[in-house]
Amino acid sequence: MRILQVITSLMTGGAERLIVDITKRLREYGHVVDVVVFNGVETPFMRQLERTGCRIYLLSIGGSVYNPRYILDLRKIMRDYDIVHTHNTSPQFFTAIASVFTSKIAAVTTEHNTSNRRRNNKLWRPIDRWMYNRYRHVICISDQAEKNLRTHLGSKHHTPITTIYNGIDVDACHSAEPIAGMHPANKFVVVMVAAFRKQKDQKTLIEAIAQLPQQEFELWLAGDGDTRAEIEQFVVDKNLAQQVKFLGNRTDVPNLLHTADAICMSSHYEGLSLSNLEGMSAGRPFIATDVDGLREVTAGYGILFPHEDAAALAKIIKKLRDDKAYYQKTAEDCYRRACMFDIKRMIDAYEAIYRQILNQE
Repeated sequence: MRILQVITSLMTGGAERLIVDITKRLREYGHVVDVVVFNGVETPFMRQLERTGCRIYLLSIGGSVYNPRYILDLRKIMRDYDIVHTHNTSPQFFTAIASVFTSKIAAVTTEHNTSNRRRNNKLWRPIDRWMYNRYRHVICISDQAEKNLRTHLGSKHHTPITTIYNGIDVDACHSAEPIAGMHPANKFVVVMVAAFRKQKDQKTLIEAIAQLPQQEFELWLAGDGDTRAEIEQFVVDKNLAQQVKFLGNRTDVPNLLHTADAICMSSHYEGLSLSNLEGMSAGRPFIATDVDGLREVTAGYGILFPHEDAAALAKIIKKLRDDKAYYQKTAEDCYRRACMFDIKRMIDAYEAIYRQILNQE
């Protein structure tokens, strides 16, 4: 098969990580897999994608991801592929429009979140219905994401919708080595790996750390994005610059997770977080906000805390530091859960949908 993946950029995020993983694995299966990137700014994920040997179409370098010119670019590129698979809002819309003028293109899209800002505006619903119905198959990354999308689209949606859980290379994450010399002596370190976006809730985690003794606890925030400057100022305003470290985008995330003592994902909503799965595979306790997407994977294995409840989160972190038996059991349960989301299952499921669509031609 000739497969084209389309995404806005390769900044830090679950969809971006999925692009790199699925491209590498499907190429190993013998398929031609290439990638269109609307904003092709250089990132660690971009370098990883380049190493897969795929062709990368960069529609701009640092440009807007909503440039209508991309519709014309997509029309030209899409014709050479059997499957066009989109991720994120602008690729979803622009590919749907381009497909009107390009015959015999089998388009698939993945819904990466349980919610988005469009769904709060009823005027968007008919536009969304039209867009999703341009696709041959819609894939959601969690049961809750599928449920919420079906509710949003209503009975007028006719394209098949399937849930395929995100997957990771569990063995690679679990066997990674800690980063020598990075862990401060006599401190309990919590790490959060996530893009700095409105969807994420680094502030609650920072407020939780602020409630713990400064000489005993430290927070690492890995990632980059639009809200980073705001969060950095928030840390300065709270006089936490010595307790909260900003690590930027990392290419050694599994090693970083093994270096920390506990892993947290504080968020307002999620689809199915790859950072969630990586964290649970690292042999460390994983803590997450009790919201859609995170709840689905974490409940019964890791530890959930109420949305925006910094005091509850602080108590959990302190208990993990003080109660060794609780710490060990939580870490073991998290790893057991992560093993249910191995990447091979995900890749096989994607490939099966591609083949099903092409067999219907």
